[in-house]
Amino acid sequence: MPGVIVVYLSTSGNTKAMADAIVEGAISRNVDAKAVNFNEAKMEDIKVADAIAIGSSTFNYRMLPPMEKFLQNLEKANVKGKVGAAFGSYGWSGEAPVLIAEKMRELGMKVLDPVLRIQYQPAEKDLEECKRLGKDIAVKVKKIPEKHGKSTSIEDAGVQEVKMGEGGH
Repeated sequence: MPGVIVVYLSTSGNTKAMADAIVEGAISRNVDAKAVNFNEAKMEDIKVADAIAIGSSTFNYRMLPPMEKFLQNLEKANVKGKVGAAFGSYGWSGEAPVLIAEKMRELGMKVLDPVLRIQYQPAEKDLEECKRLGKDIAVKVKKIPEKHGKSTSIEDAGVQEVKMGEGGH
């Protein structure tokens, strides 16, 4: 079964809430998913994941320095060709998700656009948007041919077509 790992760095819990909602959305589309704090992320998990969503809050117009270091280390995990998504919360400017997406593209990942940015604490409608992102990731992952040469289409997986507002952006 395809897998999604959601790695986050959250200073006030807002980005963590987003990560948890993204996981909930992916799981609702029958895709294995888990959220982990960047300190607990294991390169083995990242290497075997079909998709990686990375989130950081923004501080001084940048992602937090520990997340920058984490992204530098991602190169060792050979993430080229994996589905990627960037997200984060912010107070004033919200650049972190954009910077994360740029780095993911540099590493050869297929990044979903647009990045997901939420100001301050996510409201219920914001968490629904996070769940939608999780569903979008799941749909993309299910379209990736399996490592054994067998392709899995959405129809084969028993998932209905995604319409706007139901997992599409």
